Amino acid sequence: GTSRQIPQTIIIGVRKGGTRALLEMLDIHPNIVVAATEVHFFDWDENYVKGIDWYRNLMPFSYGNQITIEKTPGYFTSPQAPERIHDMNSSIKLLLILRDPTERVISDYTQVYYNRVESHKPVQLFEDVVIKNGALNTKYKAIQRSMYDVHMEKWLKHFSLDQIHIVDGNTLIKDPLPELQKVERFLNLPSRIMSSNFYFNQTKGFYCIRSDGRERCLHESKGRPHPLVNSTVLEQLHSYFREHNAKFYKMVNHSFDWH
Repeated sequence: GTSRQIPQTIIIGVRKGGTRALLEMLDIHPNIVVAATEVHFFDWDENYVKGIDWYRNLMPFSYGNQITIEKTPGYFTSPQAPERIHDMNSSIKLLLILRDPTERVISDYTQVYYNRVESHKPVQLFEDVVIKNGALNTKYKAIQRSMYDVHMEKWLKHFSLDQIHIVDGNTLIKDPLPELQKVERFLNLPSRIMSSNFYFNQTKGFYCIRSDGRERCLHESKGRPHPLVNSTVLEQLHSYFREHNAKFYKMVNHSFDWH
């Protein structure tokens, strides 16, 4: 009685915002099934040309009462993804998880830094990547990904605001349950995720998941220590994002506790 379904909900981003944590936590819900990997169907042309059947075949088997969710953080910043998703299903529900844009930049850098170290490639200090000739390097991809207003504008051309639920990534990590209950309501699902599904792991410094008699934490690549950033550079980043944040708050009729 199961079949593979095109997702009724997609986590569209943002990269280093907490998409993996959100997906794993939603996977607790009996009415949700999740795609195991990031599919990159709507943002990578070489995948998109393979067609919708190829996409469907990458989804897990589900029952009729279950919602299929996939997450690809690259969708949020992709110029093509909003229109392509709309063409597939104009009434789809989208989940967008965001965190403080400056923290997101540092987290983005940290991931690339560790990947380069593991591949024995040369690395640069955070300050040397973010600052060029004494000024903020706004061409740096990590900074561009944190300009939430610029990307959101593209999504709002194709979807109404009530189709996009924004999850506060900073809150999800500190206190997962309230954020997940909001998602349950947004997806019109019965309330099934409980506080007993989480426990705080002192060693890792974040919440881990307890469900079906098993305990699991996010991969060790999550929650890596961030570099200590020069306070002047931090202030430059905060100052740069202030205007972008203000525009974003206005767009989505909601303020966040960001610098």
